[in-house]
Amino acid sequence: MTGTLLTFGHGYTGQALSLLLLAQGWSITGTTRSGDRTGTAVEGVETLLWPGQDVEPALRKATHLLISAAPDVAGDPVLGRLRDQLAAWANGLQWVGYLSTTGVYGDHRGGWVDETTPLTPATRRGRHRVIAEAEWQHLAADTGLPLHIFRLAGIYGPGRGPFAKVRRGTARRVIKPGQVFSRIHVDDVAQVLAASMARPNPGAIYNVCDDDPAPPQDVIGHAAQLLGLPLPPAIDHDTAAMTEMARSFYAESKKVRNDRIKDELGVRLLYPDYRVGLRALLNAEKAAG
Repeated sequence: MTGTLLTFGHGYTGQALSLLLLAQGWSITGTTRSGDRTGTAVEGVETLLWPGQDVEPALRKATHLLISAAPDVAGDPVLGRLRDQLAAWANGLQWVGYLSTTGVYGDHRGGWVDETTPLTPATRRGRHRVIAEAEWQHLAADTGLPLHIFRLAGIYGPGRGPFAKVRRGTARRVIKPGQVFSRIHVDDVAQVLAASMARPNPGAIYNVCDDDPAPPQDVIGHAAQLLGLPLPPAIDHDTAAMTEMARSFYAESKKVRNDRIKDELGVRLLYPDYRVGLRALLNAEKAAG
């Protein structure tokens, strides 16, 4: 299967998906918000400065649409500027993917959640995502837009792992009893999206995470072990100095189920847990010299 993909907010995840689709013969356009287009730096991907340049020609050509741009207090930026155009072109699209977050579930004190769990976000970012999801669902209900929602866990991958901080000696193991996070390798995000494109199911919602929700300090500790470096110091969460965003992650603790991407899309995770993922990242670093 091939098609024409337009991505709004073509950054880290968009790059990984592009590498997968370009090899299959897809045509891809991605938007960036600034003149610095390093975020879309994949050979073969056309880039558009947006807002700024006219994206309607690309939208009219697109068979598939991926929304990776984050909402804010003003709402979803794509719907805010292009709602009418999307409504008019809904029947011309075969697949629309909206990248959300598992943060929409809020805090479950380490308990399990799935796609049917009520949305009770504990953070401002999570609340923005809940609103944006609902806006996209309303548009889909009104127009027939073939919407798919992907709730992503914390993404890691090349250039986004714990090794740099461990090597610099700035890594810390922040300890909060009972705290667990789910995570996902960016290449697994890409393969989930590609699998959904190949098997559209408008209205579907998928959690995208690996098989092993784990305490964050375990991940840092394992990275240090792989590098043969001392275990980073343990710091109590209540007294740790953290940015507002970093602290917001610790406001929620849950384990996220991923059965649906396996059962409905037939996905076999490349990196089913952080141990496999971190080992692969380190091996790739060594191979690159």
